[in-house]
Amino acid sequence: MKLYVIAGEASGDQLGYKLIRALRAKNPGVEICGVGGEAMTRENFTSLFPMSDIAVMGVMPVIAHLPTLLARIDQTVKAVVAARPDALILIDSPDFTHRVARRVRKILPSLRVIDYVSPTVWAWRPGRAKEMRAYIDLVLALLPFEPAAHERLGGPRCIYVGHPLIERLDDFRGDDVAKQDGPVLVLPGSRGSVLARMGSAFGGALAKLDVMRPGLDYVLPAAAPIEARVRAMIEDWEVKPRLALGENEKLAAFRAARAALAASGTVTLELALSRTPTIVAYRVPKFEEFVARRLIQTSTIVLPNLILGENAFPEYLQEQAKPEPLAAALAGIVDDSDERRRQLAALDLLKARMLLPHGAQPSERAAQAIIELVSLT
Repeated sequence: MKLYVIAGEASGDQLGYKLIRALRAKNPGVEICGVGGEAMTRENFTSLFPMSDIAVMGVMPVIAHLPTLLARIDQTVKAVVAARPDALILIDSPDFTHRVARRVRKILPSLRVIDYVSPTVWAWRPGRAKEMRAYIDLVLALLPFEPAAHERLGGPRCIYVGHPLIERLDDFRGDDVAKQDGPVLVLPGSRGSVLARMGSAFGGALAKLDVMRPGLDYVLPAAAPIEARVRAMIEDWEVKPRLALGENEKLAAFRAARAALAASGTVTLELALSRTPTIVAYRVPKFEEFVARRLIQTSTIVLPNLILGENAFPEYLQEQAKPEPLAAALAGIVDDSDERRRQLAALDLLKARMLLPHGAQPSERAAQAIIELVSLT
């Protein structure tokens, strides 16, 4: 069996290396080539070119790198056609990988094409789902509601293979009794632009909560790339949280946390799986809000809420994301209240929906689905 795998950014590289391991465990003779990053390269995988050439995000950076991106698309298409694999596996980065797949499908119409990570067709541009049927045979979804979304939108066959976070469930989950006396996590974002928008609201909320519930311990996990910016931000806060630096300190904080205030993002799913009651806040620039209100098809932007189909984590967006309401909402989940118990019950349901049968792991389930599809040819 020969497989061609294309990952276009760091998150895809992480999915890719686990997939390569799982594929080789199930089929030791499988031949795997393609495009990937450092993690995939450590799995005895040779990338066609450095993944950094295509790991470009944002409108202006994409425009600046457009000649390189177009050249890499052309190079990748030619490499896939020359390799004549049994299947082409796309890992996220649809702006790059789907352009490759469309061109390859025209040349090799019988080649199986698998998309590992569904584009967010359920949130915006739903017409993409139906368009994908022309060049995608199978979508491997990370979120349990995505197969139903593709069926509703006329997309390709889609199966849930599990989110990579469930492979790390033990890293996030702590003792439920001990968490009742743990710290409040403060997560104002992982990018500089988000920190700039959310910093004052989060700092103000902590100051007001400290008056309402004195003596609480506050912890702010900060990754190395934003540590300096975070330290500068909290200099202006009346209540300064302790910093949890590095992945190990972050995970320890999640296992111990009593409650959290978080900016919207993947971190909300980490908090949900760590069974931490959470208040979510987010702001975007006015222009982005204008565009989002016209394009986004969902009633929530919070992943746990999307999975559950209910607002388990209350959302405070745009003008609602102010210190007073955030502090009041936090006080409600810090206390042993009906709201705290409501959230915990919802998070138990979320865990049940996300786990795979018989303790299967996402990378193993994805590998099995790929092998089964290729075996049908």
